Amino acid sequence: MAEHTSSSITIEAAPADVMGVIADFARYPEWTGEVKEAEVLSTDDQGRAEQVRLVLDAGAIKDDHVLAYTWTGENEVSWSLVKSQMLRSLDGTYALAPIGGGERTEVTYRLAVDVKIPLLGMIKRKAEKVIIDRALAGLKKRVESAPGA
Repeated sequence: MAEHTSSSITIEAAPADVMGVIADFARYPEWTGEVKEAEVLSTDDQGRAEQVRLVLDAGAIKDDHVLAYTWTGENEVSWSLVKSQMLRSLDGTYALAPIGGGERTEVTYRLAVDVKIPLLGMIKRKAEKVIIDRALAGLKKRVESAPGA
């Protein structure tokens, strides 16, 4: 990723539990806020999503796009834009790192977005930061409120 925004959060759960929520695209509309529909279009030989269609409604930004996912080991997933109505590019990564005995996880989210309408770099970075902060807060809440968390 060239120019991106990044942020981290600590979640009181093991990395496998966090990745389980990240990988469960069908449930994104229940906890992300902006994602109204999520449909896995294809999976790899391990059953992990390779392409996912997402319908977003983030107020001023409404989009229907497809992302391609790449899974690196058990603790990292990256994605890039396949097609979109509003975006020129979208590249992101969730990287998970166990903390202490592995019952806590540091989640780092990196994101670079380029929209088809012109935006100042400063405004684009601010939008990325808002997206990241909301996603991390939603992920933390979802994982920590899961039964057995």
